[in-house]
Amino acid sequence: MAAYSSLTSPICTWPVANYISSVAYQKNHNTLNSSMFQYPKRHKKLMSRSGCRNINGYSSNTIAVSLQPEEELKTEKQQRKVAVTGMGVVTPLDHHPDVFYSNLLEGVSGISEIKSFDCSKFPTRIAGEIKSLSTDGWVSPKHAKRADKFMLYILTAGKKALADGGVTEQVNEEFDKIKCGVLIGSALGGMKTIHEGIEALKISLKKVHPFTIPYVTTNIGSAVLAMDLGWMGPNYSISSACATGNSCILNAAHHIIKGDADIMLCGGSDAAIIPAGLAGFVACRALSGRNKDPTKASRPWDTDRDGLVVGEGAGVLLLEEMEHAKRRGANIYAEFLGGSFSSDAYKIVEPHPDGMGIVSCIENALTQSGVAREDVNYINAHASSTPVGDLIEYQALMHCFGQNPELKVNSTKSMIGHLLGASGAVEAVATVMAIKTGWLHPNLNLENPDERVDGEVLVGSKKERLDIKVALSNSFGLGGHNSSILFAPYKQL
Repeated sequence: MAAYSSLTSPICTWPVANYISSVAYQKNHNTLNSSMFQYPKRHKKLMSRSGCRNINGYSSNTIAVSLQPEEELKTEKQQRKVAVTGMGVVTPLDHHPDVFYSNLLEGVSGISEIKSFDCSKFPTRIAGEIKSLSTDGWVSPKHAKRADKFMLYILTAGKKALADGGVTEQVNEEFDKIKCGVLIGSALGGMKTIHEGIEALKISLKKVHPFTIPYVTTNIGSAVLAMDLGWMGPNYSISSACATGNSCILNAAHHIIKGDADIMLCGGSDAAIIPAGLAGFVACRALSGRNKDPTKASRPWDTDRDGLVVGEGAGVLLLEEMEHAKRRGANIYAEFLGGSFSSDAYKIVEPHPDGMGIVSCIENALTQSGVAREDVNYINAHASSTPVGDLIEYQALMHCFGQNPELKVNSTKSMIGHLLGASGAVEAVATVMAIKTGWLHPNLNLENPDERVDGEVLVGSKKERLDIKVALSNSFGLGGHNSSILFAPYKQL
């Protein structure tokens, strides 16, 4: 990796220009009124940092970091560890991590008949649909009224992760906002907003909402959440289909390890349960047809599996540099060890038959994280209840970890369906909760395991105890995107 280039004065003036424009915005607009973390407060911390100042209001320490030799940066990176200090979810089972995981442990299914629109003419009429969600206190009234659901899920889960991490308004005011970032992605973005825009255009051009384009973009949730909090560090979104959540988590962790940020909100969100979304998955012939018994539809590794069940929701982790978390007395749920990506480079909707893309992703994750494969004894698999995909992933897992007698594998999708770009993040929350509680949730509907899998490796129909050493969470996406991330219990030295 090349050494960082030095910061020049013209580049440094950009944040100041941004500050000036945002102050002007504050004077002329009624900004967000969420009861948690008011938007304009970011600037107070920006202008009150300690240390020597240059003419742009930034400390010389900030510039000194950018001038460090590459060797020193490598040493610094090795010293920076990443902690999970907060979690937030919006799911078909519940919107609080503890209740969500308790339902998973009890084998409760969140899959039911779709109620948000008339789907009587569709061959599949079931989903992991969120029936109700209160955004009161989390989302400003103007956004709550007109924003796309995927964005509302991001804002709600994101702020719940902060609350879970003990980040109050007062604590947030003490943060260095330049070192706080948001990286929450989406596979499909504002599908409902696109649909509404098309319907409005059929009536008149004047009926198209001026925020149609902003509310469609996958980055809008990260952007508005950062505005609410005043966080001015890394801020963008990643879209890698159903690997989106893991992609965002891993990149957010890299920002912390590199020193770009001390704290990051990261994860994924999707809300594709609309007529066009359901029709698209039907056309792919990817969905289960068990309309008469929705809770039995998602059945990873079971002989009678007949396709995935689409779901919706969001998952957000609060990642924090370990020493930063300790200094503020944060509750550390787990340590993020690392991860990796790879590509099958094969077909859009099919994984490569040999599974080597998955194998290389897992092995790279282990190598880069310094984790021995025998230490990985729990895997939250991608397994989405498809006849081909479940088996290919299983075989890849056995290639990497088949010699580990303690290995246990389950799939959260058996109870909530496939949450698309949110799946990796929500399953990361489930993985961290497994570490926290010492309990693994069951594989719902694993009544007749495929003869090509080892039933002893898969968690059964009841929750199981496990002292987790290292946990792996997989997410794979259309187009051959593979991602694996690793967590471990936090051990205080």
